[in-house]
Amino acid sequence: MEPSPGPWISALRRSHDRLRASVEPLGPDQLEQRSYAREWSIAQVLSHLGSQAEIFGMFLEAGLTGQEPPGREEFPPIWDRWNAKAPQAQASDALRADQATLERFESMDADQRARLHLKIFGMELDAAGLARMRVGEHAVHTWDVVVALDPAATVAPDAVALLVDTLDQLAGRSGKPDGKRRTVRVSTTDPERQLTLETGEAVTLTPSDGGAAPAQLRLPAEAFVRLIYGRMDAAHTPRAEIAGVELDELRQIFRGF
Repeated sequence: MEPSPGPWISALRRSHDRLRASVEPLGPDQLEQRSYAREWSIAQVLSHLGSQAEIFGMFLEAGLTGQEPPGREEFPPIWDRWNAKAPQAQASDALRADQATLERFESMDADQRARLHLKIFGMELDAAGLARMRVGEHAVHTWDVVVALDPAATVAPDAVALLVDTLDQLAGRSGKPDGKRRTVRVSTTDPERQLTLETGEAVTLTPSDGGAAPAQLRLPAEAFVRLIYGRMDAAHTPRAEIAGVELDELRQIFRGF
């Protein structure tokens, strides 16, 4: 049975609503303050979310109509147009573009969800896969914004509960192996998961078989999601139990993007 896109689309709606509630009250000075994302202001994070909303809208239409999706060469003009906007326009236009793409996700009927199919970035995606990609980007970049306003902010729990089970591909793709062989048993809470993180010539993350491992890491799933996304610096690390490995070593493997 194909996974349903419903939970992902619902998480995307809540992430959008959270972002809107956080951003709409902000004035120009606040929009230009630094976000968590390296070298980006809050407005620039919103610009990225807005441009990506446009691109995901194009992906959606291609998947529903059977047309070729846009290629990477079509992205730079979109990014340039968004980068040229003033900060206030980046914020307001991003919320509008994000709302439009979200509504397109929400408006798909069962037949449209079933037939959506895309080949992008070397992956074959259905409706759930495309929504999953958008949630991963949206929820984490929303955190980049809200944590700049509230240092205690966390990634939304509903997004964490979904994303924690999809980290294997991201870990393998974005992890930067340092050549040192490690096997780390990872135990998460809220929700509980048992995973094995291995490094060496490559980085892999797989469900744990319950066996012993040379190193142990126990932490909230929310923090583990941020670690894999390169967003768990010392100032944003909750209480964790760790043995046989240093968090700084793992932070160097997962540097973010």
